[in-house]
Amino acid sequence: MLDIAEELHRWVEQGRDFAVATVVAVGGSAPRQPGAALAVDTDGTAIGSVSGGCVEGAVYELCQQALADGETVLERFGYSDEDAFAVGLTCGGIIDILITPVRATDPARPVITAALEAAASGRPAALARIVSGPTELLGRAMLIGPEPTGYVGGFGAHPELDRTVAAEAGAFLDAGRTGTLEIGEQGSRCGAPLTVLVESSVPPPRMIVFGAIDFASALVRIGKFLGYHVTVCDARPVFATKSRFPEADEIVVDWPHRYLERTEVDARTVLCVLTHDAKFDVPLLKLALRLPVAYVGAMGSRRTHLDRNKRLREVGVTDLELARLRSPIGLDLGARTPEETALSIASEIVANRRGGTGVSLTGAHTPIHHEPAPAPAGRIGSVA
Repeated sequence: MLDIAEELHRWVEQGRDFAVATVVAVGGSAPRQPGAALAVDTDGTAIGSVSGGCVEGAVYELCQQALADGETVLERFGYSDEDAFAVGLTCGGIIDILITPVRATDPARPVITAALEAAASGRPAALARIVSGPTELLGRAMLIGPEPTGYVGGFGAHPELDRTVAAEAGAFLDAGRTGTLEIGEQGSRCGAPLTVLVESSVPPPRMIVFGAIDFASALVRIGKFLGYHVTVCDARPVFATKSRFPEADEIVVDWPHRYLERTEVDARTVLCVLTHDAKFDVPLLKLALRLPVAYVGAMGSRRTHLDRNKRLREVGVTDLELARLRSPIGLDLGARTPEETALSIASEIVANRRGGTGVSLTGAHTPIHHEPAPAPAGRIGSVA
């Protein structure tokens, strides 16, 4: 539900009661991923989506029922070819959806309210909810922050369960990942199993575009469209201006490698080097290829690429580090204009992030949707 946190937070501030349906798990070619949500208030107003239209009507009715009876339920929707008008997914996939009432008197409301407030304000937070297990535990919630020093709420079953889920959810949050985990009622990997949905809300990932050229302007626009916080950096003040890049979140006038040395990056950050000038590229890429970022791409012809690689080796960049460099940058779309080139670069970034091949889906036998990379092993330990 954190994907619609801003709207839901407004509902909370207005004192509205509502029910929220959240995608818990998907199978096959399902249209939405875990965490996608549809919410319905007591006036019948709906926001969000869980299936792109296939089962919204049935889920809407389940939300109204949850508001009426206060019951949390887990429903599965799949494909049925027996009746063209049956409720199901025409794509052939399967989705499990948790429907939870969030009324003034519901015990989960304070935790959900705190999670919505954190997500709406851009603070990192993970919301953990029990989606299968004993009936009396369904829908119970915990809010976990970025540091393993505490949590809000609790499942009220066993103290060790709360501590273990908080540690595991912290690992999900570190990776910015939403998904489920299986765990015993007493916090171990054995015993009666519970399924816990962990939704992570993290600030937008960063895209740093080095080189204030015309191609950069198009890349800024598509980077914003993809949800990145976009920074443009160039050492030349005459080019790095807000008037040239009005959609950028930040304009930095500095040598690229000096800015990269002092700015904060993480495992979701993408670095796009469009300068194709050795005096900028070499010191910048020497540093960039040693940082734990998601993507490093550099623009230039194949001749420029070979010359740049030679210069990078001369300053100590290893072949293993060079293997991380996407150059020439982008996928082969035959792009010529700045907008087409930006699309080519963005396509490579998405393929790299999602594990796509970049080949045409027509005639291919690869999955349309790829599974996200697994979260790192959970941090098992004491949390106060």
